[in-house]
Amino acid sequence: MDGHPTTIRLLDPPRHEFMPHDEEELQQLADAMDTPLEELLRISEAIREANPMLGHRGCRLGILFPYLTEMQAQAIFEAAVEVAKEGKTVMPEVMVPLVTSKNELRHQKAIIDNTAKAAFERSGMTLPYKVGTMIELPRAALRAKEIAELAEFFSFGTNDLTQSTFGISRDDSGHFVPAYISGVEYPGEGQEKIQILDNNPFDVLDQDGVGELMEIARDRGKQSNPNLKTGICGEHGGEGRSVNFCHRIGLDYVSCSPYRVPVARLAAAQAAIEELGGGAEVAYQGPSVGYIPGKTVVS
Repeated sequence: MDGHPTTIRLLDPPRHEFMPHDEEELQQLADAMDTPLEELLRISEAIREANPMLGHRGCRLGILFPYLTEMQAQAIFEAAVEVAKEGKTVMPEVMVPLVTSKNELRHQKAIIDNTAKAAFERSGMTLPYKVGTMIELPRAALRAKEIAELAEFFSFGTNDLTQSTFGISRDDSGHFVPAYISGVEYPGEGQEKIQILDNNPFDVLDQDGVGELMEIARDRGKQSNPNLKTGICGEHGGEGRSVNFCHRIGLDYVSCSPYRVPVARLAAAQAAIEELGGGAEVAYQGPSVGYIPGKTVVS
């Protein structure tokens, strides 16, 4: 990644996922910590949530437990300084997850900036870095103008944005979404079946609903920050039709799982060729990053 921006998302999972999930593992942790098992069982039960994916996770962890954000930021900046001292060009971008308001980002950005300043003072050198956020909840998309006053980039977390827009749990969608796609019996006249969805929205980006929120956030964000970098992260970043949509609405990059990168690169190239109405040169930056000149970056 020498000379390329490297985005690090801060811890996002709910608190209970940081704890062992069975008593045997809890006992091993208790022995390692020299703590009574009963105490860890009490803590494990106390942090359990009825709906953890909408609970105490993302930036909410760092707001109530600021040391979690400080710890991660310190690791990021100390590592960046160490690599920079080896003569490499380091460009860290710290991404704050699950933000819904400007003040949430303000709180977390203050910790990140203070930690960066301290790390740079200790090392005697300063490095450029960026702080941005994920847009993965409808409220964040609607309040993008004020959030962008602090954020240097938006990354649309389309997995969570799809869940929160549809009100569908991705883990439970298999119980009914396949029927929505294949069609269900229509009680009216004129047809036997009605198809509720054309595609699984967790496989193919919902351009009408989720996509419109992305466009709203892009437009409002750039009103207050014309230099705002925008893109998506998640499995949609490796799906051809979704990449094509991101290109059409002017996003700067898509990010996806490593095995999906070849498909994403091809889809981005096809989108650029389609837009130009002819041939288009496709260039690559390094082994893991490709781009279409002037358009969509795939990382």
